Amino acid sequence: MKPDESVLEGIVTTINEDGSTNIAPMGPIVDVDMSTLRLRPYQTSTTYANLKRTEQGIFHVTDDVFLIARAAVNCLDPLPPLVDCRAVEGRILSDACRWYAFRVEVIDDRQERTDITARVVDRGRLRDFFGFNRAKHAVLEAAILATRIGFVPPDTISSQLDQLAITVEKTAGERERQAFQFLEDYVHRQETVASGSTPAAVSRRTPKPVRQQPGC
Repeated sequence: MKPDESVLEGIVTTINEDGSTNIAPMGPIVDVDMSTLRLRPYQTSTTYANLKRTEQGIFHVTDDVFLIARAAVNCLDPLPPLVDCRAVEGRILSDACRWYAFRVEVIDDRQERTDITARVVDRGRLRDFFGFNRAKHAVLEAAILATRIGFVPPDTISSQLDQLAITVEKTAGERERQAFQFLEDYVHRQETVASGSTPAAVSRRTPKPVRQQPGC
């Protein structure tokens, strides 16, 4: 990255072939004035396929970590409220803090993670960002861990979740607690299925009951 660039975590919406909306967490490399985005989706992802086909999308900055958590594990039924974007073919998350409509300029497919350079063509502000909160960051890290099942040893995931749980317990509001419990429950289920073990044998954590989200 260049000195004036950094990774900004958020959510990208793109349009599927059937006209529906795909919602996926993504951390593009951005410049200071947010005029360009460098996205690095895996070539197996729906976001990659959609950007390759349509060459346009919308990047959102949001403090809704429960939405990020659900999007990370593809558990978004029903979809959150969306509105059409006039600048590109796409839809804006109604409850995002800020959004940036973009058009793809360069797609470099030489690596497993494609490097996509995009130009921001329109932007908008919907509401204030909540502010710094350690629990929100902990949930974001937990969401990343949930996408690493099968690539990272279960004990490592469990240990890191245990550490993140301490931060959530100290600093979370109800929304963050729900999001973290949702992710713990998801990881627990996935590890149980992968190992064929009883739930107690899979993880050192004992997940609390969690209200199941629609479509999960």
